[in-house]
Amino acid sequence: MNRRTAARMTGTVMFAAGTIAALTVPATATPAPAPAKAATLLEAMQRDLGLTAEQATERLADEAVANRADQQLRTTLGNAFGGSHYDAALGKLVVGVTDANLVDEVRAAGAEAKVVDTGLDQLNGVADGLNAHVAAIPQSVSGWYVDSTSNSVVLTTAPGTAGAAADFVRAAGVNTADVQVVESAEQPRTYADVIGGNAYYIGSGSRCSIGFSVQGGFVTAGHCGNQGDTTSQPTGTFAGSSFPGNDYGWVEVGSGETPQPLVNDYQGGTVGVAGSTESAEGASICRSGSTTGWHCGTVEAKNQTVSYPQGTVQGLTRTNVCAEPGDSGGSWLSGDQAQGVTSGGSGDCSSGGTTYFQPVNEILQAYGLTLLTQ
Repeated sequence: MNRRTAARMTGTVMFAAGTIAALTVPATATPAPAPAKAATLLEAMQRDLGLTAEQATERLADEAVANRADQQLRTTLGNAFGGSHYDAALGKLVVGVTDANLVDEVRAAGAEAKVVDTGLDQLNGVADGLNAHVAAIPQSVSGWYVDSTSNSVVLTTAPGTAGAAADFVRAAGVNTADVQVVESAEQPRTYADVIGGNAYYIGSGSRCSIGFSVQGGFVTAGHCGNQGDTTSQPTGTFAGSSFPGNDYGWVEVGSGETPQPLVNDYQGGTVGVAGSTESAEGASICRSGSTTGWHCGTVEAKNQTVSYPQGTVQGLTRTNVCAEPGDSGGSWLSGDQAQGVTSGGSGDCSSGGTTYFQPVNEILQAYGLTLLTQ
């Protein structure tokens, strides 16, 4: 049994039984709470596509046929393949071909044929040409994509900015005839902001809490994961982890995740992080975690050594704030100043308790990280 699994099992059982003793059990990763009942695939299709159950079932069957035809024709048509898309009204795949002599081959595969001017390989080349000039993208341009329906590369730009977008296309040196500039009000943003106190999941589903966003990821408790362990929501990898002795780690997140200098206050808002000036003993302090939310108290002592069943940790800060399993790794703030990440403790948020955190400045120094601030 690895140390993370052992910590998770011990912490969960002892908190549930209400027999926890001071300094013995870390608030560790716990299995994720059961999610609300999700819609089945067919239910979701009915809800979101406006279909009956029978129509949803029929569409899945048609799409399976279309997918097989698509895989076949992409190979057999070679450079004459002009892209494909599933047409819900027809209930079949529509395939573009640049050679009219291949129409019968498309039909024989169970798809609808459409003669087009440009092959998919050429359109992908145009998109690659635009990609090579991303440093010069006008702020108004929100992106581009290969569109098989129109047999073109569609570039979207803010209303009233088509001229600037067309200038960008010409400057990129691609075939302008293959690019369709479309004015659109869309303003893309990532949906995966990395915010302190929010949950994240390790490996097969154990849960901890985000501490603070740093350049490239976030800091958290070391007992939540070993170096190399992967995470989800947000997606990342433990780039460093130390436990016992210390209880800190950091997760390097994927390119689609956006670390933010914020902490969830579980009251419908966030608290901005302005720095990491250490607070004094006796100072007020608040904690954010994905199990119990937002709780406050005071700093009772520093340089606390804690003997957990999984090993001893030195240099922690002691508080009278409560915490529970799953809060591990979560954020500690005094005002707008980052203080540390939850390590462990005793008690719970029904009866009260003592909780320890790993000071954040030590984590930043250990890994050479830069705390994100407002």
